[in-house]
This record gives sequence, structure tokens and C-alpha cells, in this order.
Amino acid sequence: MAKLKKSRNEVFLNIPYDKKFERLFIAYIAGISALGMVPRATLEITDSSRRLDRILKLARSCGYSVHDLSRVQLDPAKPRVPRFNMPFELGLCVADANRWEGQRQNWFVFEAVANRVDKSLSDLKGTDPRIHGATVRGVLSGLGNAFKRPGRQPSIPQMMQIYRALRKNQAAILKKAGTDTLYTRRVFADVCVLASSEADRIVED
Repeated sequence: MAKLKKSRNEVFLNIPYDKKFERLFIAYIAGISALGMVPRATLEITDSSRRLDRILKLARSCGYSVHDLSRVQLDPAKPRVPRFNMPFELGLCVADANRWEGQRQNWFVFEAVANRVDKSLSDLKGTDPRIHGATVRGVLSGLGNAFKRPGRQPSIPQMMQIYRALRKNQAAILKKAGTDTLYTRRVFADVCVLASSEADRIVED
């Protein structure tokens, strides 16, 4: 079986893209960058043709993936249905994890509510999700516990410094991009660049 070249420094970030999730979106970028890694997301995919193939290619290129399943509840807007993108992409990554000889993708599940995954996705029983309680510190703590790697080990206060710097500059980044949402390719790239710069400044290897 062919081997797939992965970047052990990149993390595929599978999260909901909505206004209420912005704080946690920034927290994931801050935490992953603090750990000396690079966030990747489907926001980078702008061509809708063969989108599923592109998602798989992006996920496969990353050494790790983080999947936030905290939006399993029904959408308040009609039609009232749950969001399936996050569990669907998690399923793709799990199914693909052992496909490539000698290369196993490490994937981590994050949730806001303890024990909810046991009911919403019972096939994951035996996998302990990181429970963040829908808080920034919860996300940062979960990332710090998930990624125990040699080298850079940032503290939660250091991660919070990076997070605050990103939030402080958020309005300027959005204005520069001419948008009011964080969930665009350009904004995501700009936030990641700033997060990496702040991480290099704040966190010592």
C-alpha cells in the first residue's frame, strides 16, 4: 500500500462555522499555534467542485485532526435539523486513519457536554472526548492535554495571552478583509499568521 506524506506539524480543524462559536474558533487557533503547530481548515477550500475529495486530501495531509461535536443539538431555525458536517468529517478521518501503511492519523474529539457523545455517536464508545464546557479555557486545556509532544509546552496563561491578542486584533483583521465574519479563507489565514507570530513571541521552546 502506498504511503502518504503527512505533516506532523499540521492539525485539521473540524469545527462549526457560526457566530456563537467565534470565541472557541479563535481559541482553537491560539492553542494549536501555541503548541507550535499549524491549524488547517476547510475554509481554505474555495472551489466547490469535488469538494469531498478536497476535504479528504486536506485531512490526509495533516498529522492530526481535531473534531468539535458540540453542535449536535437541533438548529433553532427551520428546518430544525442537527448539523452533520462535523460528525461526517470525523467519520471520514477515522475510516481513513489506518489506510496508509506505517502512518496513523491521531484524531481527537472535543465536546461541550460530558457523556453526550455516548448518546449522539455511540460508535465512539471507548473514545474519551475532551470536554471543554463551551469555554475558551476548556478548549485550551483540552488541546494541551491532547498534544503531549516533545519541545514546546505552553501554559494555559500563555495560551490565553495569544487568544487575547487575536481577539484584540479581530476587528482590524475583519476590516482589512472587508468582511464581518471570521469564516473566510483570507481571515483564517491572517488570524493564523498572527497567532503563529504571537506564539513565537510568548512561548519559549
